[in-house]
Amino acid sequence: MPSQLEQRFSENVPRGAHLLAAVSGGADSVVLLHLLRFAPEELGVTVTAAHFDHAMRPDSAADAAWVEGLCASWNIPLVRGRAETPPRSEAEARDARYAFLEEARQQVGADWIATAHHADDQAETVLFRVLRGTGIAGLAGIAPVDEARRLLRPLLPFRRAALRRHARAHRLRWREDPINAIADPARNRIRRELLPLAERTIAPGAGGALARLADLAREDEAAWERVMATEIAALAREEEGALVLVRERLSGYDSAVAARLLRGLLRRLGVVPDRDGTRSALRFIRTAASGRVLELPGGVRVSTEFGEARLERVAPPPLPDAPLAIAGERGLGTCRIGGRERRVAWRPAGEPGGEGGCSATLAVEADQFPLLLRGRLPGDRVRTPAGMRTLKRLFTDRRVPRHERARVAVLADARGRVLWVPGLARGGPPPAPGEPGLTLEIADA
Repeated sequence: MPSQLEQRFSENVPRGAHLLAAVSGGADSVVLLHLLRFAPEELGVTVTAAHFDHAMRPDSAADAAWVEGLCASWNIPLVRGRAETPPRSEAEARDARYAFLEEARQQVGADWIATAHHADDQAETVLFRVLRGTGIAGLAGIAPVDEARRLLRPLLPFRRAALRRHARAHRLRWREDPINAIADPARNRIRRELLPLAERTIAPGAGGALARLADLAREDEAAWERVMATEIAALAREEEGALVLVRERLSGYDSAVAARLLRGLLRRLGVVPDRDGTRSALRFIRTAASGRVLELPGGVRVSTEFGEARLERVAPPPLPDAPLAIAGERGLGTCRIGGRERRVAWRPAGEPGGEGGCSATLAVEADQFPLLLRGRLPGDRVRTPAGMRTLKRLFTDRRVPRHERARVAVLADARGRVLWVPGLARGGPPPAPGEPGLTLEIADA
């Protein structure tokens, strides 16, 4: 009859899945492999093992050979890998190991990578984060399932002692896990000194309590995420890779809720700010005057434009402008202004055609050629129905965002007079019948 551990373990494994079990040869990973190999037939799992040799000890190849023998005796296929150079830290070892496991998963067509993390690992992680001042999300610790990386941790509910009892009951043998030799010194002290001391002298069930705390924090975070997803969708819109939100709406939330919403938006841009960074960004969005910019660590810019705030990744500098000279009556060409490529067509007024995009027909005399399609220059002015306006004033009146102003095209004549600002202003009336004129069309390339 299956033990309680075996029954609960089966509940954590998806039916009919192909699992790649990460096996170091240590006790925990051997128990994981045993539970998967001898799982009830109705579970319908397929098991492949994977072993990564970190090459950190002269005899590490013996561990790989031992795992190979174990898999052969249990009739389990094995994928082996070895580091080209020994890792210099626990983080480097972890990165190399998971890169190998993902490659092996794809190679064998497995659905999930199963690792042997257990409740004591969870307790150590939570305590470590508590001592470093984590927030609620950090208290959630190690996730039982990581969809993004296709990781499954079916032993997470079980304490190390329960896994050892299973190993003894089934007379399993194992090797000392080599990862322990390069474990982070702080984590080693938590594992070997702090947690055992707490369980002996303060709270006998401290490890289990910390693991339960992770479960509660994870449930709390999941509930918040569901609520926040709806609020974020109503708060912000996507625009050319940026997130644009209404400042007044964000200010209407309680500060703690507003901070969560802002962190959620920034995470979409690949940034996870700390508490001080979140507060600074929130205060900036709420109080900064229009046209201000805040650069956040991680390559994100926050800018204010009237009643909105724009969050975006800092883009690499655009290519230099490439203006277009228009010297003849008709033609096709391209220009680049503020990093935006444009396609331009021009022809005599009244002549049929049509390239699409923004167009205008202008009265142009021969002595005004060549025309130049370029970016804005200091002092540029254009005639409007309300009189002459600087382009700066025009942009403000038309509420053109600051991040867009360098990309606005300007058509000037040979004397530098602005004839047309596509989409914003035309510097004079169209030609009268019989007068010379030019029709121009401009569109994104």
